Amino acid sequence: MHASLAITPDGLPLGLTAAKFWSRAKFKGTAALKRQINPTRVPIETKESMHWLDNLRLSTELAGVPERCVHIGDRESDIYELYCLAEELGTSFLVRSCVDRLAEDGDTTISKVMAQSQSSGTHEVRFRDAQGQDRRAVLTIRHASMTVRPPVGKQRKYPHQNLQIIHAEELDPPEGRAPVVWKFITSLPIESHAQAVHKLEWYALRWKIETFFRTLKTGCRIEEIRPATADRLANCIALCCIVAWRVSWLTMLSRGTQGTSPAVVFTEEERNLLERSTPDRKREVRRDLESYVRAIARLGGYLDRAADPPPGTTVIWRGFSRLADLVEGARIATSPETYG
Repeated sequence: MHASLAITPDGLPLGLTAAKFWSRAKFKGTAALKRQINPTRVPIETKESMHWLDNLRLSTELAGVPERCVHIGDRESDIYELYCLAEELGTSFLVRSCVDRLAEDGDTTISKVMAQSQSSGTHEVRFRDAQGQDRRAVLTIRHASMTVRPPVGKQRKYPHQNLQIIHAEELDPPEGRAPVVWKFITSLPIESHAQAVHKLEWYALRWKIETFFRTLKTGCRIEEIRPATADRLANCIALCCIVAWRVSWLTMLSRGTQGTSPAVVFTEEERNLLERSTPDRKREVRRDLESYVRAIARLGGYLDRAADPPPGTTVIWRGFSRLADLVEGARIATSPETYG
Protein backbone atom coordinates (compact mmCIF):
# COMPACT_ATOMS: atom_id res chain seq x y z
CA MET A 1 0.00 0.00 0.00
CA HIS A 2 1.14 3.50 -0.86
CA ALA A 3 -0.68 6.12 1.22
CA SER A 4 -0.82 9.91 1.08
CA LEU A 5 -1.61 11.81 4.28
CA ALA A 6 -2.87 15.40 4.32
CA ILE A 7 -1.48 17.59 7.11
CA THR A 8 -1.66 21.28 7.92
CA PRO A 9 1.46 23.48 8.19
CA ASP A 10 1.09 23.08 11.97
CA GLY A 11 1.33 19.28 11.68
CA LEU A 12 -2.32 18.34 12.26
CA PRO A 13 -3.19 15.25 10.16
CA LEU A 14 -6.47 15.78 8.29
CA GLY A 15 -6.83 12.28 6.84
CA LEU A 16 -5.75 10.16 3.89
CA THR A 17 -6.09 11.63 0.42
CA ALA A 18 -5.13 8.44 -1.43
CA ALA A 19 -4.25 4.82 -0.70
CA LYS A 20 -3.17 2.57 -3.55
CA PHE A 21 -2.93 -1.22 -3.22
CA TRP A 22 -1.09 -3.45 -5.65
CA SER A 23 0.73 -6.75 -5.93
CA ARG A 24 4.39 -6.82 -6.85
CA ALA A 25 3.69 -9.78 -9.10
CA LYS A 26 2.35 -7.19 -11.55
CA PHE A 27 5.85 -5.73 -11.94
CA LYS A 28 7.67 -9.06 -12.16
CA GLY A 29 10.58 -8.77 -14.58
CA THR A 30 11.01 -5.00 -14.27
CA ALA A 31 14.19 -5.35 -12.19
CA ALA A 32 15.67 -7.75 -14.76
CA LEU A 33 14.78 -5.29 -17.52
CA LYS A 34 16.68 -2.53 -15.72
CA ARG A 35 19.83 -4.69 -15.83
CA GLN A 36 19.61 -4.91 -19.61
CA ILE A 37 18.88 -1.28 -20.50
CA ASN A 38 19.32 2.13 -18.88
CA PRO A 39 16.66 2.39 -16.11
CA THR A 40 15.82 5.93 -17.20
CA ARG A 41 14.61 4.53 -20.54
CA VAL A 42 12.07 2.21 -18.91
CA PRO A 43 8.57 3.77 -19.23
CA ILE A 44 7.23 4.99 -15.89
CA GLU A 45 3.94 3.15 -16.55
CA THR A 46 5.75 -0.20 -16.26
CA LYS A 47 7.50 0.69 -12.98
CA GLU A 48 6.25 0.17 -9.46
CA SER A 49 7.08 3.83 -8.76
CA MET A 50 4.04 4.76 -10.88
CA HIS A 51 2.08 4.74 -7.60
CA TRP A 52 3.68 8.09 -6.73
CA LEU A 53 2.08 9.66 -9.79
CA ASP A 54 -1.25 7.93 -9.15
CA ASN A 55 -1.42 9.27 -5.61
CA LEU A 56 -0.36 12.74 -6.72
CA ARG A 57 -3.22 12.83 -9.20
CA LEU A 58 -5.79 11.38 -6.77
CA SER A 59 -4.76 13.66 -3.89
CA THR A 60 -4.87 16.77 -6.04
CA GLU A 61 -8.30 15.84 -7.39
CA LEU A 62 -9.68 15.16 -3.91
CA ALA A 63 -8.34 18.41 -2.46
CA GLY A 64 -9.93 20.42 -5.25
CA VAL A 65 -7.51 23.34 -4.77
CA PRO A 66 -4.23 22.25 -6.40
CA GLU A 67 -2.63 25.66 -5.94
CA ARG A 68 -2.90 25.28 -2.14
CA CYS A 69 -1.31 21.81 -2.02
CA VAL A 70 2.35 20.95 -1.60
CA HIS A 71 3.17 17.28 -2.21
CA ILE A 72 6.10 16.23 -0.02
CA GLY A 73 7.99 12.99 -0.58
CA ASP A 74 11.19 11.22 0.40
CA ARG A 75 13.98 10.17 -1.96
CA GLU A 76 11.82 7.46 -3.51
CA SER A 77 9.64 10.21 -5.00
CA ASP A 78 12.51 11.87 -6.87
CA ILE A 79 10.91 11.12 -10.25
CA TYR A 80 11.08 13.50 -13.20
CA GLU A 81 7.65 12.42 -14.41
CA LEU A 82 6.26 13.53 -11.05
CA TYR A 83 7.65 17.03 -11.61
CA CYS A 84 5.91 17.22 -14.98
CA LEU A 85 2.63 15.88 -13.64
CA ALA A 86 2.63 18.45 -10.81
CA GLU A 87 3.10 21.24 -13.35
CA GLU A 88 0.30 19.82 -15.48
CA LEU A 89 -2.07 19.70 -12.49
CA GLY A 90 -1.11 23.18 -11.30
CA THR A 91 0.17 22.00 -7.92
CA SER A 92 3.51 22.16 -6.08
CA PHE A 93 6.00 19.60 -4.80
CA LEU A 94 8.92 19.35 -2.39
CA VAL A 95 10.94 16.14 -2.56
CA ARG A 96 14.22 14.96 -1.16
CA SER A 97 16.55 14.41 -4.07
CA CYS A 98 18.66 11.32 -4.72
CA VAL A 99 19.52 11.87 -8.41
CA ASP A 100 22.15 14.29 -9.65
CA ARG A 101 20.19 15.47 -12.69
CA LEU A 102 21.32 17.32 -15.78
CA ALA A 103 21.03 21.07 -15.35
CA GLU A 104 21.13 24.36 -17.24
CA ASP A 105 22.24 23.73 -20.85
CA GLY A 106 22.68 19.98 -20.25
CA ASP A 107 26.48 20.09 -20.00
CA THR A 108 26.48 20.24 -16.21
CA THR A 109 24.61 18.75 -13.27
CA ILE A 110 22.75 20.04 -10.22
CA SER A 111 25.61 19.17 -7.85
CA LYS A 112 28.15 21.07 -9.96
CA VAL A 113 25.98 24.18 -10.07
CA MET A 114 25.32 24.00 -6.32
CA ALA A 115 29.04 23.60 -5.58
CA GLN A 116 29.56 27.09 -7.00
CA SER A 117 26.68 28.71 -5.07
CA GLN A 118 27.30 30.65 -1.86
CA SER A 119 25.84 29.77 1.53
CA SER A 120 22.83 31.88 2.51
CA GLY A 121 23.30 31.18 6.22
CA THR A 122 23.01 28.45 8.84
CA HIS A 123 20.16 26.67 10.54
CA GLU A 124 20.11 24.53 13.69
CA VAL A 125 18.08 21.33 13.83
CA ARG A 126 17.41 19.02 16.76
CA PHE A 127 16.73 15.34 16.32
CA ARG A 128 17.08 11.92 17.90
CA ASP A 129 19.68 9.48 16.68
CA ALA A 130 19.25 5.73 16.17
CA GLN A 131 19.79 5.18 19.90
CA GLY A 132 17.06 7.67 20.82
CA GLN A 133 19.49 10.30 22.13
CA ASP A 134 18.75 14.00 21.59
CA ARG A 135 21.17 15.58 19.12
CA ARG A 136 21.69 18.93 17.47
CA ALA A 137 23.31 19.88 14.19
CA VAL A 138 24.16 23.20 12.58
CA LEU A 139 23.50 23.13 8.84
CA THR A 140 24.85 25.47 6.22
CA ILE A 141 22.16 26.28 3.68
CA ARG A 142 22.66 26.85 -0.04
CA HIS A 143 19.84 27.40 -2.49
CA ALA A 144 19.63 28.22 -6.17
CA SER A 145 17.16 28.38 -9.03
CA MET A 146 18.12 26.54 -12.18
CA THR A 147 16.90 24.71 -15.26
CA VAL A 148 16.57 20.98 -14.60
CA ARG A 149 16.50 18.66 -17.59
CA PRO A 150 14.90 15.20 -17.99
CA PRO A 151 16.99 12.03 -18.27
CA VAL A 152 18.75 11.56 -21.60
CA GLY A 153 16.43 8.77 -22.68
CA LYS A 154 13.31 10.89 -22.07
CA GLN A 155 14.32 14.34 -23.31
CA ARG A 156 12.08 14.10 -26.35
CA LYS A 157 9.04 13.23 -24.26
CA TYR A 158 9.35 15.65 -21.31
CA PRO A 159 10.24 19.36 -21.25
CA HIS A 160 12.88 20.91 -19.01
CA GLN A 161 11.73 22.62 -15.80
CA ASN A 162 12.76 25.71 -13.89
CA LEU A 163 13.07 24.49 -10.30
CA GLN A 164 14.64 25.47 -6.98
CA ILE A 165 17.36 23.43 -5.28
CA ILE A 166 18.22 23.40 -1.57
CA HIS A 167 21.33 21.78 -0.09
CA ALA A 168 21.72 21.61 3.68
CA GLU A 169 24.99 20.13 5.00
CA GLU A 170 26.14 19.82 8.59
CA LEU A 171 29.06 21.90 9.79
CA ASP A 172 31.65 20.10 11.93
CA PRO A 173 29.82 16.77 12.42
CA PRO A 174 30.94 14.81 15.49
CA GLU A 175 33.03 11.69 15.22
CA GLY A 176 31.15 8.42 15.12
CA ARG A 177 28.07 9.86 13.41
CA ALA A 178 27.43 10.42 9.73
CA PRO A 179 26.92 14.11 8.88
CA VAL A 180 23.43 15.38 8.19
CA VAL A 181 23.08 16.05 4.46
CA TRP A 182 19.73 16.99 2.93
CA LYS A 183 19.18 17.77 -0.73
CA PHE A 184 15.82 19.01 -1.94
CA ILE A 185 14.20 19.95 -5.23
CA THR A 186 10.99 21.95 -5.35
CA SER A 187 8.70 23.95 -7.59
CA LEU A 188 8.04 26.44 -4.77
CA PRO A 189 9.68 29.88 -5.02
CA ILE A 190 12.76 30.43 -2.84
CA GLU A 191 14.20 33.93 -2.80
CA SER A 192 15.74 34.13 0.66
CA HIS A 193 17.41 32.13 3.41
CA ALA A 194 14.21 32.28 5.50
CA GLN A 195 12.19 30.73 2.68
CA ALA A 196 14.74 27.94 2.29
CA VAL A 197 14.59 27.16 6.02
CA HIS A 198 10.80 27.23 5.81
CA LYS A 199 10.92 24.42 3.23
CA LEU A 200 13.18 22.37 5.51
CA GLU A 201 10.62 22.73 8.28
CA TRP A 202 7.86 21.61 5.91
CA TYR A 203 9.83 18.53 4.94
CA ALA A 204 10.31 17.68 8.62
CA LEU A 205 6.52 17.33 8.85
CA ARG A 206 6.79 14.31 6.55
CA TRP A 207 7.63 12.32 9.69
CA LYS A 208 3.93 12.45 10.53
CA ILE A 209 3.23 9.72 8.00
CA GLU A 210 5.90 7.54 9.61
CA THR A 211 4.01 7.92 12.91
CA PHE A 212 0.82 6.99 11.07
CA PHE A 213 2.41 3.81 9.69
CA ARG A 214 3.84 2.90 13.10
CA THR A 215 0.34 3.09 14.59
CA LEU A 216 -0.99 1.07 11.68
CA LYS A 217 1.58 -1.70 12.23
CA THR A 218 2.03 -1.80 16.00
CA GLY A 219 -1.47 -0.76 17.04
CA CYS A 220 -3.70 -2.23 14.34
CA ARG A 221 -1.15 -4.99 13.64
CA ILE A 222 -2.05 -5.16 9.97
CA GLU A 223 0.98 -7.34 9.19
CA GLU A 224 -0.56 -10.11 11.31
CA ILE A 225 -3.91 -10.07 9.50
CA ARG A 226 -4.49 -13.23 7.43
CA PRO A 227 -7.79 -13.00 5.52
CA ALA A 228 -8.68 -15.46 2.77
CA THR A 229 -8.52 -12.99 -0.15
CA ALA A 230 -6.57 -9.90 -1.17
CA ASP A 231 -9.77 -7.85 -1.42
CA ARG A 232 -10.65 -8.62 2.19
CA LEU A 233 -7.15 -7.66 3.26
CA ALA A 234 -7.41 -4.35 1.41
CA ASN A 235 -10.79 -3.61 3.00
CA CYS A 236 -9.47 -4.42 6.47
CA ILE A 237 -6.39 -2.24 6.01
CA ALA A 238 -8.55 0.61 4.71
CA LEU A 239 -10.61 0.48 7.91
CA CYS A 240 -7.45 0.33 10.04
CA CYS A 241 -6.13 3.38 8.19
CA ILE A 242 -9.05 5.41 9.54
CA VAL A 243 -8.33 4.20 13.06
CA ALA A 244 -4.60 4.97 12.77
CA TRP A 245 -5.31 8.44 11.37
CA ARG A 246 -7.80 9.19 14.15
CA VAL A 247 -5.25 8.28 16.84
CA SER A 248 -2.63 10.51 15.17
CA TRP A 249 -5.16 13.30 14.70
CA LEU A 250 -6.28 13.25 18.33
CA THR A 251 -2.67 13.18 19.55
CA MET A 252 -1.86 16.38 17.68
CA LEU A 253 -5.26 18.01 18.19
CA SER A 254 -4.94 17.90 21.96
CA ARG A 255 -1.51 19.55 21.82
CA GLY A 256 -2.14 22.54 19.63
CA THR A 257 -5.85 23.38 19.65
CA GLN A 258 -7.31 25.49 22.44
CA GLY A 259 -11.01 25.62 23.20
CA THR A 260 -12.02 22.52 21.24
CA SER A 261 -15.02 20.85 22.83
CA PRO A 262 -14.41 17.28 24.09
CA ALA A 263 -17.78 16.38 22.54
CA VAL A 264 -16.09 16.63 19.13
CA VAL A 265 -14.13 13.48 19.98
CA PHE A 266 -15.82 11.65 22.88
CA THR A 267 -19.41 10.66 23.49
CA GLU A 268 -21.06 11.58 26.78
CA GLU A 269 -20.80 7.97 27.93
CA GLU A 270 -17.08 7.87 27.14
CA ARG A 271 -16.48 11.11 29.04
CA ASN A 272 -18.33 9.81 32.08
CA LEU A 273 -16.34 6.57 32.07
CA LEU A 274 -13.04 8.45 31.70
CA GLU A 275 -13.89 10.70 34.64
CA ARG A 276 -14.73 7.72 36.82
CA SER A 277 -11.85 5.45 35.77
CA THR A 278 -9.11 8.11 35.83
CA PRO A 279 -10.09 10.74 38.44
CA ASP A 280 -8.22 14.00 38.12
CA ARG A 281 -5.53 14.24 40.77
CA LYS A 282 -5.39 18.03 40.76
CA ARG A 283 -7.49 20.33 42.89
CA GLU A 284 -8.96 22.19 39.93
CA VAL A 285 -10.68 19.62 37.77
CA ARG A 286 -10.52 20.54 34.10
CA ARG A 287 -12.98 19.30 31.55
CA ASP A 288 -11.27 20.34 28.34
CA LEU A 289 -10.13 18.15 25.45
CA GLU A 290 -6.55 17.87 26.71
CA SER A 291 -7.70 16.53 30.09
CA TYR A 292 -9.72 13.76 28.45
CA VAL A 293 -6.85 12.85 26.11
CA ARG A 294 -4.53 12.59 29.11
CA ALA A 295 -7.13 10.39 30.79
CA ILE A 296 -7.09 8.14 27.72
CA ALA A 297 -3.29 8.08 27.83
CA ARG A 298 -3.30 7.16 31.54
CA LEU A 299 -5.46 4.16 30.69
CA GLY A 300 -2.72 3.22 28.23
CA GLY A 301 0.10 3.49 30.79
CA TYR A 302 0.98 7.20 30.64
CA LEU A 303 2.26 8.36 34.05
CA ASP A 304 1.23 12.00 33.59
CA ARG A 305 4.00 13.42 35.74
CA ALA A 306 4.76 17.14 35.71
CA ALA A 307 8.00 16.70 33.74
CA ASP A 308 6.60 14.15 31.27
CA PRO A 309 6.24 15.16 27.60
CA PRO A 310 2.74 15.14 26.07
CA PRO A 311 1.36 11.62 25.49
CA GLY A 312 2.18 9.95 22.19
CA THR A 313 0.26 7.71 19.84
CA THR A 314 1.26 4.44 21.55
CA VAL A 315 -0.28 5.18 24.96
CA ILE A 316 -3.30 6.81 23.35
CA TRP A 317 -3.84 3.73 21.20
CA ARG A 318 -3.66 1.47 24.26
CA GLY A 319 -5.98 3.78 26.17
CA PHE A 320 -8.59 3.71 23.42
CA SER A 321 -8.49 -0.09 23.43
CA ARG A 322 -9.20 -0.10 27.18
CA LEU A 323 -11.91 2.54 26.83
CA ALA A 324 -13.67 0.39 24.23
CA ASP A 325 -13.74 -2.46 26.78
CA LEU A 326 -15.11 -0.12 29.46
CA VAL A 327 -17.87 1.08 27.14
CA GLU A 328 -18.85 -2.48 26.28
CA GLY A 329 -18.77 -3.50 29.96
CA ALA A 330 -21.02 -0.59 30.90
CA ARG A 331 -23.43 -1.50 28.13
CA ILE A 332 -23.65 -5.09 29.33
CA ALA A 333 -24.07 -4.00 32.98
CA THR A 334 -27.00 -1.74 32.17
CA SER A 335 -28.63 -4.05 29.63
CA PRO A 336 -32.06 -5.40 30.67
CA GLU A 337 -31.17 -8.88 29.41
CA THR A 338 -30.11 -11.48 31.94
CA TYR A 339 -26.85 -13.30 31.34
CA GLY A 340 -26.26 -16.71 32.83
